[in-house]
Amino acid sequence: MSKVIERPRYVCALGGAIGTIQSLPRAIPILHSSSGCGGNLAGALSGASGYNGGNYCGGQALPSSNVSERDIVFGGEGRLDEQIGNTLKVMDGDLYFVVTGCMVEMIGDDVRAVVKRYKNGDLPVLAAETVSFKGNSYYGYELVLETLFRDFVEKSPVKDTATVNLWGVVPMQDVFWKGNLGVLKGLLKKLGFETNTFFGQGETLDNLKKAGRAVLNIVVSDAYGIEAAKVFEEEHGVPYITVPLPIGDHGTSRFLRTVGSALSVDEAKIETLIHEERKAYYPYLERLADVYNDLDFQRYATVVGDPNYTQALTRFLADDLGWLPELVVITDILADEQKERVLSTFSGYESGLRPEIVFDEDASSVVGHINRHWPQTNGQKYYKGFSPGVIVGSVMERDTAEQFKVPLLPVTYPISNRVVLNRAYAGYSGGLTLAEDVLSLLVAHR
Repeated sequence: MSKVIERPRYVCALGGAIGTIQSLPRAIPILHSSSGCGGNLAGALSGASGYNGGNYCGGQALPSSNVSERDIVFGGEGRLDEQIGNTLKVMDGDLYFVVTGCMVEMIGDDVRAVVKRYKNGDLPVLAAETVSFKGNSYYGYELVLETLFRDFVEKSPVKDTATVNLWGVVPMQDVFWKGNLGVLKGLLKKLGFETNTFFGQGETLDNLKKAGRAVLNIVVSDAYGIEAAKVFEEEHGVPYITVPLPIGDHGTSRFLRTVGSALSVDEAKIETLIHEERKAYYPYLERLADVYNDLDFQRYATVVGDPNYTQALTRFLADDLGWLPELVVITDILADEQKERVLSTFSGYESGLRPEIVFDEDASSVVGHINRHWPQTNGQKYYKGFSPGVIVGSVMERDTAEQFKVPLLPVTYPISNRVVLNRAYAGYSGGLTLAEDVLSLLVAHR
């Protein structure tokens, strides 16, 4: 019998696809699903992603076929055809993307056949079968990217040696996605490259359409976006590399060296950039040195969340902030191959830290893992407990933090107690922001 996951930290494949499409500039998602899917997913995406609304033609304004009992019995393809036609008339967009829910997949609607009728129209209409019982929001993200890379990105035999593509930071699922993409794009610009992030501020669909001219695809994840990268390489001949999400000096310096090496950037140029960034980074942290020691700001930490953030947060806390993030709980469902790649990112710490890594999808299990790693007192006067401690995770760790009487900083999805606009945790600047946020927890009630 399959395991039941209590309070998962993601939505279904349809939700992941919707969040991905509505984050593209002037792209319109069209739902082919039963009534209620769109509204429920809009609430889950927005309310749990730092109140990131759907913008134009997203959120509660999603076009949907809303198939009824009649469509379930006789087929919903006609209803979908009608919905696509009406959406093209009413909604002002440059790309229309049909995604499917469970019910229409179960009755066997041929969505691609319906979409083919619009192939020679004035505006592109794409489709992906985002059946939710096959995967979660990350699966929906992959399917949308794969479809875009096959059916929307133009073939380009000529490559631009100064252009790269970057993805793996999943819109909405990474609550700070837009700010993070902007930071990473800025760092690569300092290396001399223009970067298509597809979902970042200032991006256009034209950038996506011409992405086949890039010389390298950079997947900022060891778990997500890799299958899409393989499709891109097959379709457009562009190789890819995977790099962990970088936060702070040690993570970002590794990121720049890895990417720079893959792009054959002169090593001296890379080291010069790292040196300049560090000159701006460490004076801010040095301002904390006295109070850090006098007020004993060092803490044990438990890091909970997806594989992208947990590795980045753990390295930052251990190597940049000098904390002891001894326990990491990764909450996403991963294949064995993915787990091996993710585990490899939790090594080589400058501080010598060797964190315990646990893969567990259940929110309720975090308490047990903390109690096992830091056993509670049995009447001893001296014992090693989770104190002084901090939890860096999501709002789902609120009860756990209260139980252990430690502060909680929500960084990973879901986040419903913070409003997020352009905040970023990636890069050198993001490390300073994270240091401010996590240390502010310690002095909030002084």
